[in-house]
Amino acid sequence: MLDDLKEKVKGKKIRIVFTEGEDYRIQEAAVNLVKDDICVPVLLGKKDEIEATSKKYNFDLTGTDIIDPATYDNFPAMFDLMMKLRAGKITEDKANELLHQTNYFGTMLVKMGEADGLLGGATYSTADTVRPALQLIKCKPGNKIVSSCFLLIRGDEQLVFGDCGINIDPTASQLVDITIQTARSTKNFGKDPVVALLSFSTNGSAKGDDVTKMKECLAKLKEMPLDFPVDGEMQFDCAVNEDVAQKKFPSSKVAGHANTFIFPNISAGNIGYKIAARLGGFTAMGPLLQGLNAPINDLSRGCVWEEVYNNAIITANQTLMD
Repeated sequence: MLDDLKEKVKGKKIRIVFTEGEDYRIQEAAVNLVKDDICVPVLLGKKDEIEATSKKYNFDLTGTDIIDPATYDNFPAMFDLMMKLRAGKITEDKANELLHQTNYFGTMLVKMGEADGLLGGATYSTADTVRPALQLIKCKPGNKIVSSCFLLIRGDEQLVFGDCGINIDPTASQLVDITIQTARSTKNFGKDPVVALLSFSTNGSAKGDDVTKMKECLAKLKEMPLDFPVDGEMQFDCAVNEDVAQKKFPSSKVAGHANTFIFPNISAGNIGYKIAARLGGFTAMGPLLQGLNAPINDLSRGCVWEEVYNNAIITANQTLMD
C-alpha cells in the first residue's frame, strides 16, 4: 500500500515543509525522500545549525530547500498577510515574534502557496503544530472541526483509526464530523470505508455516557445521505471478527468487516493505536489532520526517521486529494 502511495507522488516535486530542519531524524528522512523522488523537503531553521547537523551525520542535503526565517527574502509579504489573517487578534510585535518560530513560519509558507503541505512535531508539541494551522489555514468549507486519524498498515491489512490525537472528548455531533472525515480519509487511501462506532458496549449490551454518545452519533449519521456503511455501537472484537459479530451483533452488516474505527474519546483512540503499533505489529502513520484547507500533519516527539519518511509520503498524497 505504501508503494502505491509512493508511486502516486513520485516525480511531482511536491514541496513539504519540515519545521524542525536541524533535527537529525528529519534530515535522514529528507535524504531518503529526495533519493526516492517523493517530494522536495523544505527544511526550516537556522542555516548554520542545519548544516552542523548534516556535517555531524554526513547527510548530503542536495535536493532539499533550506530556509532560515531570519533571512527569508519574502518576509515583508508574509508579515503583511499574517496581520490580515489575524487582524484585531495580534500585535505587530507578536506577529513578528511568531513568524520567527518555524511552526508559524512554515504554516505561512503553505498559506502563501510556497509549499504544499507541512510536517511538524519532532520537537514541537501537538498543540504547537495544530494551533498555527487552525489560525491560518483554517477548516475546509463544510467542515466544522479539525480532527485526526491514524493509518495502520500490516502487510496487506489497512485500518484507519479516528480521532486519536485532537478532540479530547467529542460530542455526538462532533463524532459525526469525525466519522465523515475519517471515512473520507479511508477512501482517499484507496479503500472503501466500512465504519464501526466503537464502545465497551455492543448494540445496547451495557449502559453509560459513552454508549449513549455513540448511539446518538449513529442516529444523526443515519439521517444523512452517506456513501459508506456505518454501524454501532460495538466492541472492537465485534467490529473485526466475523464469528464474534455473529454472536453479538448478527443484524449488522458492518460488524466483523470494519476497516475504519471511530473511538468515543481521545484516551481510547490513543491507547488503541499504540497497542496496535507496539503489540500488533502495525506500522502507524499519523496523527494525520482532517478537515483543514491544506495538509498539516503532526509527528510524535518520539518518532524515528522512518516514521517521518512514511508520514511525508502520506502528507504528499494528501496534497493530491479533495
